Amino acid sequence: MTISSTRRRVLLGLTAAAAWPAGAGRTAAAVSDPAPFLHGVASGDPDATSVVLWTRVSGADRPTIVSWEAARDEAFADAVTAGTVTTDARRDFTVKVIARNLDPGQRYFYRFRMGSVTSRVGRTRTLPAGHIERLGIAVASCSNYAFGHFNAYDAIARDPEVEFVLHLGDYIYEYGRDGWGATVAMALGREHQPPHEIVTLDDYRIRHAQYKGDAGARAMHAALPMIPIWDDHESTNNPWMSGAENHQADEGDWDSRRRNALRAYYEWMPIRDPGPHGMRSAYWRHFEFGDLASLITLETRHTGRSRQIEYAEHLPSLATRDDAVRFEQEVLAAPDRHMLADEMTAFLRRALAGAVAADRPWRLIGNQIPLARVRVPPLHETPLAARAADPAYPAAAALAELVQLGRLQLPIYLDTWDGYPAAREEFYAACAASGVTDLLVLTGDSHAFWANRLATASGRPMGLELGTAGISSPGDFERFGSAASSLLDQRLVAHNPEVVWTDNTHRGYLRVVLERSVARADFVAVSRVDRPEYHSRVLRSDRILRQNGTLAYGPAEPA
Repeated sequence: MTISSTRRRVLLGLTAAAAWPAGAGRTAAAVSDPAPFLHGVASGDPDATSVVLWTRVSGADRPTIVSWEAARDEAFADAVTAGTVTTDARRDFTVKVIARNLDPGQRYFYRFRMGSVTSRVGRTRTLPAGHIERLGIAVASCSNYAFGHFNAYDAIARDPEVEFVLHLGDYIYEYGRDGWGATVAMALGREHQPPHEIVTLDDYRIRHAQYKGDAGARAMHAALPMIPIWDDHESTNNPWMSGAENHQADEGDWDSRRRNALRAYYEWMPIRDPGPHGMRSAYWRHFEFGDLASLITLETRHTGRSRQIEYAEHLPSLATRDDAVRFEQEVLAAPDRHMLADEMTAFLRRALAGAVAADRPWRLIGNQIPLARVRVPPLHETPLAARAADPAYPAAAALAELVQLGRLQLPIYLDTWDGYPAAREEFYAACAASGVTDLLVLTGDSHAFWANRLATASGRPMGLELGTAGISSPGDFERFGSAASSLLDQRLVAHNPEVVWTDNTHRGYLRVVLERSVARADFVAVSRVDRPEYHSRVLRSDRILRQNGTLAYGPAEPA
């Protein structure tokens, strides 16, 4: 998501202090990590008997030996495994080990040591096996350093109901100091490093290092294991198989840039490296949480996606609803426009079939981009239309495009599954063929909270979608002001049968708590990101019920 905003309007959105309790609240002032472990510790990509442990050695200029250990207790009196590993410049002095032969569903403590210096102690856990009654997951997305502190990460680290973090992408952003968010970053002292847009391997490494310097990020990584998957900004905005919207001819070869981005991602994230014959781009996983849930993460950027359709290339020629219908049928819905690689789809079908065979009641999909159908509501008779026609209004052009999309009854975004309707039907068909029509889809990317229903084009229910807001990235409607943003949220709900609720004005994370027959979705917002002091609160809490072979929302609980 790339939106320009005025400094004043965005800073107002970053604080929103009037809506929150008085007092200092929490402070994302995590432990100061000692040199050389300045980027903290992290864990992730767990299975039932192993988990990846990560850190980085700062300031080294030659191959360096690091020792590590894991234990059942924080004092490390009950040690379970330990070892040493050598790191060097070939992997940017990052350290990644797999702690093996662990017990399922157990919490562990870990640390690293180099010479006389010991890292902070991290906490992690393995996936459960056998029968379990409950699972708590935090869902995060879209942490843009330029737009503010990662206070929602700090809130996740403190959340007693969370056992794992599912990060759905845009963990870093590629823009330079003069790119999206530049005025806000300058005001907050959070300008991107390196100062230019990142393209080379060193560029991506430096940017990852900057993001892991944030106190909230280090707190979350040290507290909980992460299950991550990238979206677009880990490489650059809106990539597809053969290019990207934000990759220009003077930025070199696209395949080289993608290789740089993915290599740095594997170095800096707590995930398992590909096998000897594996490809970094083919990054999908199936996480089995005992007999309660399966989580399948999708790869929707680098292995199967066709080029995005851009409204800028088509809107000038769309004058009537009939024009719009032809555009949707002949351009958007072309059968050769794909989202998932064939190998990804085959993996999905096997994983879902395994979940059905194991009789796990919850089938979760880690999905980067919104899946539900979301069309722009009619806006031409609202005050927004007059504002869009005012040349003095800073966001007039963006608002005018929304008004035109509403008049034509077109989708709000085309980089999402709405821009790939045939691929969405293929996805639903693959799920149904595996015996699953009760998906619980967890979604990032949009910088907004969503509670959506899902259905095929013919109306067959396929489950529910829960979307998380950005950790710091602003919602699309903030540039229009709070009143307009609230109006647009309301109109989206009224106009779209698949949209139950949405909020485009807060930052935060989604907490999902699964039990045997019911789930709870809590949309957790933080009060501000312009400084590390913040409050958090639940904006909305939804009960999710299993019924008639699919999922349904129970009555929403008031915040």
